[in-house]
Amino acid sequence: MGRKRKGRDISGWLVVDKPRGLTSTAVVNKVRWALQARKAGHAGTLDPDATGVLAVALGEATKTVPYVTDALKAYEFTVRLGQATNTDDAEGAVIAESDHRPGDAEIKAALNAFVGEIMQVPPKYSAVKIEGERAYKLAREGEDFEVEPRPLWVEELVMTDRPDADHVTLEMTCGKGGYVRAIARDLGEALGCHGHVTDLRRLWSGPFAAEDGLSIDEIERMARTPELDAHLRPLEDGLEELPRVTCTEQGLARLRNGNPGMVIAHDVDYGEECWAAYADRAVAVGRFKAGELHPSRVFNQ
Repeated sequence: MGRKRKGRDISGWLVVDKPRGLTSTAVVNKVRWALQARKAGHAGTLDPDATGVLAVALGEATKTVPYVTDALKAYEFTVRLGQATNTDDAEGAVIAESDHRPGDAEIKAALNAFVGEIMQVPPKYSAVKIEGERAYKLAREGEDFEVEPRPLWVEELVMTDRPDADHVTLEMTCGKGGYVRAIARDLGEALGCHGHVTDLRRLWSGPFAAEDGLSIDEIERMARTPELDAHLRPLEDGLEELPRVTCTEQGLARLRNGNPGMVIAHDVDYGEECWAAYADRAVAVGRFKAGELHPSRVFNQ
């Protein structure tokens, strides 16, 4: 029998504005320590050098993480034109250079090819798996391998600034699984000048925004106090992308036991995934069928 993890049994979300230099895992560990939480996880990894919103789920809220990672998210990033690196960011070694510098109009025209449903090849220095091994591990070992392209939905990609001839700042709204570094790499190739990311910030992810996030310094200052608890957002915020139904009193008992329960629904289609609430608290997520919710996740709160 496994040993029960120590800590407070709390549920909800803490929104963090991640600084440069920390891994996403380090941020989660800091939040877990500061709140003395038993269980925590995050909704979407940021590279150590990236900044911006990192939503940390606590307790029962970890069950809602997939609905946040599946939601649209927005990034602001700067591309260094004229150089390609082996990691597609400024941490890597320069592997190709060009003297060509495209004009603003050329850049804006090239962005059109990266909007909509595109096929993207993730960077070789990434966490995608190649025959069971992480790509970055194989790349560090000097292995020769190819990464298969995968689909990505890009809602919007616009140029927001041109600080100088060598740099362009872009803002992108996209779906799950996108690599900003790959966008920079492929844009540089399309423009015939190479490119890599120098700065990356996630502005928002689903219902969570960087401007609402706490800094690591603030979290450390408020650690293990009611002041930090007051910044917790409800578990239900992670379900914003799903339609809501209301479970009846009889349905409540059945759903809590993992069984289909009666719900009251409006504008929800048969078989659609949704979440059931009772007294404004999330009870379960599941599929709506013939007046009942068939649960796939049940919340103990």
